[in-house]
Amino acid sequence: MRLTLNISAQNGGVLGRGERRNTFDDGVIALQEALFFWMSIPIKKHCVLAAALLAFFSNCVQARLVEQQQDVAVQVSDMFNKRVEQTIRVTTFFDDATPQPRPVLVLNHGRAVDAASRASLGRARYSDASAWFAGHGFLVAVPTRVGYGVSGGDDVEDTGQCRNKVYEPAYAAAAQQTQAVLQAVWQRPDVNPQRSVVVGQSFGGATSVTMAARNVVGVVATINFAGGGGGNPQTMPQRPCRPDLLERMFANYGKTARVPMLWVYTENDQYFGPTYPREWFDAFLKAGGQAEFKQFPPHGEDGHSLFTRFPAVWRPVVSDFLRRQGFEIKD
Repeated sequence: MRLTLNISAQNGGVLGRGERRNTFDDGVIALQEALFFWMSIPIKKHCVLAAALLAFFSNCVQARLVEQQQDVAVQVSDMFNKRVEQTIRVTTFFDDATPQPRPVLVLNHGRAVDAASRASLGRARYSDASAWFAGHGFLVAVPTRVGYGVSGGDDVEDTGQCRNKVYEPAYAAAAQQTQAVLQAVWQRPDVNPQRSVVVGQSFGGATSVTMAARNVVGVVATINFAGGGGGNPQTMPQRPCRPDLLERMFANYGKTARVPMLWVYTENDQYFGPTYPREWFDAFLKAGGQAEFKQFPPHGEDGHSLFTRFPAVWRPVVSDFLRRQGFEIKD
């Protein structure tokens, strides 16, 4: 297992792999500048400046967002039952001011329409969302799955041609990787393996539903952001390939899923439209699944990216859901 450490301020910039940053260094520079300024102001204002400096350094020694990387071994199969064994890169985040043992949250990325975009993903991080979840006490793990970015490898999540989609093996491959990530992260001494959540966007959102159907011990809730498959906003806006097969898949998931779920969509999702997600949810619920459905009004030109572009919209809903699952989420 390869492990590297990045440390950033809670509101700091993006760090590269192996890079370190600590706000104390910034504070030293600020102190030098402040001393020059100190000599130029009246004595009666020294107390005001001293208080400001004290507040700055108090903030420096408070919570830090710690970012780490590790490689996790996975074994998956594609739609042709070809077996693939390799490692994937997993980025983890936690706030070092939050209490241990921390609950775990796995955050899964989506799937770009074209191969070039999947290859250029780099390292999946979802840095803003990861920082937010970490700030609420979670150890957040963001895998870059097989066939994407720095992990590379075969496209095990291919679902075939539009008219003849085979969805289940692709989501099974993503779920297998999610379980491998959970097993790896659960070995850490600073986490609680019995309190885990799986969250995903788009393809990753549908993977959350797959995980709910598997009833993995330790996973107590899952969240699906804009989950589905077969969508292409450029060529077939709001008309995904074979939505009937997705409805059947979600119904099958509902037969076994007993983990509480939250499904989050928008009315102007250009991948799946306003109607299909509700039909998929109804099929899941009718078959026995436990879930809540939240569809927001249109946001931006494509509501499919609500998770990344409009976090202020979904955070109150997610916070409420997580509180009802027993997590301490502060306002």
